[in-house]
Amino acid sequence: MNNLLFMLGDLKQIATDDYVGFTFFVGCMAMMAASAFFFLSMGSFDKKWRTSILVSGLITFIAAVHYWYMRDYWAAFEESPTFFRYVDWVLTVPLMCVEFYLILKVAGAKKSLMWRLIFLSVVMLVTGYFGEAVDRDNAQIWGLISGLAYFVIVYDIWLGQAKKLAVQAGGAVLKAHKTLCWFVLVGWAIYPLGYMAGTPGWYDGLNGAFNMDVIYNIGDAVNKIGFGLVIYGLAVAASPAKPTDS
Repeated sequence: MNNLLFMLGDLKQIATDDYVGFTFFVGCMAMMAASAFFFLSMGSFDKKWRTSILVSGLITFIAAVHYWYMRDYWAAFEESPTFFRYVDWVLTVPLMCVEFYLILKVAGAKKSLMWRLIFLSVVMLVTGYFGEAVDRDNAQIWGLISGLAYFVIVYDIWLGQAKKLAVQAGGAVLKAHKTLCWFVLVGWAIYPLGYMAGTPGWYDGLNGAFNMDVIYNIGDAVNKIGFGLVIYGLAVAASPAKPTDS
């Protein structure tokens, strides 16, 4: 274990043709930059939006830390850092679900909605991890369970209680909610492609056709930073403009 920590602590040089390592490095830098942006902008908005901006910064900050370790793990072993990635996801994806609750509080959203989305996201991630790292022989079954939890989340935000609250809130909140819904429907759909590219199953035609880590890294950057930018846009639109010095 000490040897592993020592190896991960050393900064490894990325080969010029190591496009996987490059995506880990760029992902880390992008997440760090996004975190700084979100944290430094918090004071610019009404207090009711600051928690949402804080959560956006936490999402990208947690991801940046994990990407630093994943980048070094890849450089040391040239193996997919599955454990680190799922630790990242089990922290950040529930926080992305929390964002729905935070923006819908203005319409009376209850904590039960938040906990429901968090529970579904944890089921989605834990079953995905089992299929990818623990019981690969039954990866397609674990993937199916993970996918079902994902589709329940999609239903809740597109057609269920969250949708009704967003319509009730209207204005900038409804617009932001719709955009976040598209991120979940389209952006999160990137991850099943990565899962199928890295695990065996009836989808063997995709297995090895794409690099799983590259797909995951692109998905993380698009979704986590994108989520935060949507929340930032909402906070800008919903906060009164501050008077400028003449």
